[in-house]
Amino acid sequence: MPPGQVVVSSPAPFGAGGLGRHLKELVDALDRRGPPAICLCGVALPHQHLPPSPLRHELRVNGLAHSLRPLTRFSSGWRNLRESVAFDGYAAKRLPAGEHLIAFNGQALKQFEAARKARYGSISLLSANSHLRRVIRRHAQALRQYPLEGSWAGRLLGRNLKEYAQAERIYVASRYTWESFVEEGCREEVLSLFPFVPDARFQSSGAPPATATFDVVYTGRLCVTKGVPLLVDAVRRLPHADLRLVLVGGWSTPGMRRFLEEARARDPRIEIGPGDPLPHLHRARLFAHPSYEDGFAYAPAEALACGVPALVTEDTGMKDLIDPGVNGLILPTGDLGALTEAIDAAYRGDVLSG
Repeated sequence: MPPGQVVVSSPAPFGAGGLGRHLKELVDALDRRGPPAICLCGVALPHQHLPPSPLRHELRVNGLAHSLRPLTRFSSGWRNLRESVAFDGYAAKRLPAGEHLIAFNGQALKQFEAARKARYGSISLLSANSHLRRVIRRHAQALRQYPLEGSWAGRLLGRNLKEYAQAERIYVASRYTWESFVEEGCREEVLSLFPFVPDARFQSSGAPPATATFDVVYTGRLCVTKGVPLLVDAVRRLPHADLRLVLVGGWSTPGMRRFLEEARARDPRIEIGPGDPLPHLHRARLFAHPSYEDGFAYAPAEALACGVPALVTEDTGMKDLIDPGVNGLILPTGDLGALTEAIDAAYRGDVLSG
């Protein structure tokens, strides 16, 4: 971590969702080292009740974000580009005095320019995903299997490549992400490993799951690239009447809504709804996270912290936390047969039964 006054910038609300958790962990680490970081972030969600802080500046972005809205109605790619460009420009105009800037990938170009003009000592990037070229390849694999929605990654490639080239340091959360950058020609001395950990509230309840069913739980965004349709199809292949698939999260595209509603109508073992993941984890027998790409993936790490074995893919950063056969399994990405067999083996007690 750089010495002196650090400004950290992310469009996510502080502590909310994956990006918001990344932001909070980074700020907390800087605060422990001192002096406290200055944080530019999205507006906190109503239920968060964060104590006010003179060092946390919540930015309610407008202007360009609204002018591009008609282009983004049916495209997650355009929506992410709009939000990234809007936040980056908005934050750049409000960049406070500081010595070092750490911005999140995809929304850093204007802030890098502003920091150089303000004579900051360094500009760095926190990459929440693997190198974007790998993200694009993995997303393409997912959408070939399930062409239900689009990918945001292609629209942001140009911005990300420019940020990678300009950043003096790139922070990554896993060896998986590190290796993706080296594979694309990034010098290892530019990279720094900054591992993430689950929130302390994710702990085992100390009691066996209070349910007569075998609950397979997934928490997070319900989308193709997280492997949700693959997981649904795997469960639907299995005949066990007491097997339940519990999807905790929400969809953001019409394609996913139609797919999940049809699946639920055909198979009453599938349950879908938003909410706090912790109670579901305490009832879970197995956690499944068949993502096609995740730079880290908090959700399966939270499951492990609660004592729930997890199925993850080879393209998930937190796979290093898996002791295969003991607390989980690492499966080939996008392999429906392997996922089905793993769930069935866990149900029958052939694996992960201890």
